[in-house]
Amino acid sequence: MKFLYNFVVFLASLLLPIVAVFNKKIKLFMDGRKETFAKISPLKNKDVIWFHAASLGEFEQARPVIEEIKKRHANYKIVVTFFSPSGYEIRKNYNLADVICYLPLDSEKNARKFIEILNLKLVIFIKYEFWPNFLNELKKKEIPTILVSGILREKQLFFKSYGGFMKKSLEAFHHFFVQDESSKKLLKSINLENVTVAGDTRFDRVSKILEQDNSLDFINEFKDNTYTIVAGSTWAEDEELLVNYINKKALENEKFIIAPHNIKQDAILELQKSINKKVIKYTDVWSSEVETSKKLKLSKKFVLSEVERTKEIKNNLAAYQVFIIDTIGILTKIYATADVAYVGGGLKTGLHNILEPATFGIPVVIGNKYEKFKEAVDLVHIGGCLSIKNQEEFNTSFINLKNDTNFRNLTGIINKKYIEDNLGATELIMNYLETKL
Repeated sequence: MKFLYNFVVFLASLLLPIVAVFNKKIKLFMDGRKETFAKISPLKNKDVIWFHAASLGEFEQARPVIEEIKKRHANYKIVVTFFSPSGYEIRKNYNLADVICYLPLDSEKNARKFIEILNLKLVIFIKYEFWPNFLNELKKKEIPTILVSGILREKQLFFKSYGGFMKKSLEAFHHFFVQDESSKKLLKSINLENVTVAGDTRFDRVSKILEQDNSLDFINEFKDNTYTIVAGSTWAEDEELLVNYINKKALENEKFIIAPHNIKQDAILELQKSINKKVIKYTDVWSSEVETSKKLKLSKKFVLSEVERTKEIKNNLAAYQVFIIDTIGILTKIYATADVAYVGGGLKTGLHNILEPATFGIPVVIGNKYEKFKEAVDLVHIGGCLSIKNQEEFNTSFINLKNDTNFRNLTGIINKKYIEDNLGATELIMNYLETKL
C-alpha cells in the first residue's frame, strides 16, 4: 500500500505540470508549490508552529487557535500551508502568519526537506487533512502533532482492512480534538485513545464577528429598511433557482443581495443580464472611481461625466432591487443586514459556511446535499436551517419566511442559540497546547 501511494504521488508530480498548461487552477496549484521551500527558508533557526489547512473553510477553523497562540506566545513564528488554491489565494496575506504557502506534494523527499528546514515546536492539522509521508516524518522527529476540529468517517481508508499504511500514519498525532462522538468512537475502534470531543472552533470564530463593526453604509442605503435576502457564495445551480424566484415571485418590497462564488466578469455579466429587476453591481460604483482616476489623461468632459455617473448611482442605491457583490471580503458584514440568508454550494458543489449568517440570528436556506457538514445536519434537524432541492421548495421556503414573521424570527433564534451552545472548543484546545509550548 505504501509503495502504491508513493507511486501515485510520483505520477501526479509528472502529470500535473502537463494538466496545468490547460487548467488555470492546477497551474496555481503547481506554480505556488515551486515557491514553498524558498518561503520557509528564512525561518530556519526560528521556533515555528505549523498549521495545515486544506482550503478556506479549514483555515477558518485554524484561525481562532492561531489568534490565541499569537496573543499568548508572540515569540513563535506561524507557518500556514494550504492544499487548495481557493484557500491560499484568499488568505495569502493573512497578517498573523509569518509565512503562508502551499503544502508540497506528499512525497517522502518533500516531507523530509520541509520538516528539516523548519524548527517545528508544534504542528496542527485541521479537520481531515492526513498526508502519510508528512505524518510519518513528524512521528520520526517526535514533533508534537495535533488534529483540531477533526471529522472521521467510516468510509475512510483508516477503518478498512487494507488501510494499514494510512492507519499507521495516525500514530503521529499526540492528540485528536474531534467534533463529535462518532469520530471518537471510530478512532477508538483502531486503538487510538488520545481523543477529546471538543467541537468545532469555527463557532468561536463566528461568535467574535458580533463584536466587530459590521455596518456598511452603501449596503444600508441599498436596503433602505426593506426586507432583504442575502445569497452568499452562490454557484450557477443556486443562481438558477434564485433568479427564477426574483423574476417571477419577488415583490417590490423584497430586496436581494447576491455574492457569487465566481466573480469573473463574464459570469457576473451573465448573472446580471438574467435578472429582469433593477440591478446594481459593487463594481458599478467603486471600480468606476478607480478607472476614472486612471483616465485623467483623457478629456475633462469624459472624466466629469464618469464622476457624475458614480455620484448619481451612490445617491440612488435605494432605487435598486438587486445588488450583486462582485468582490470578496465583505460577505460576513453583509449577512449582518439580512432578514434571511441563502448559502450556496449545497445543491452540487459543496456547501459553504452557514455559521456566519446563523450567528446573526437569521434563518438560513441551503440545498439538499449537506450530509458531510455536521452543523448543517444539526440545524436542519432542529429547524434553524431549511433545506431545498428544487424550484418549488425554494419558492415555498422564501415565501413562507417573508410572510410569516413569527416563523422567521423563531427560526433565527434557533440558529443563534445553536451557535451559543457550541462555543468553547478553542479554550479547550488551548489548555492542552499550553502543556506543549
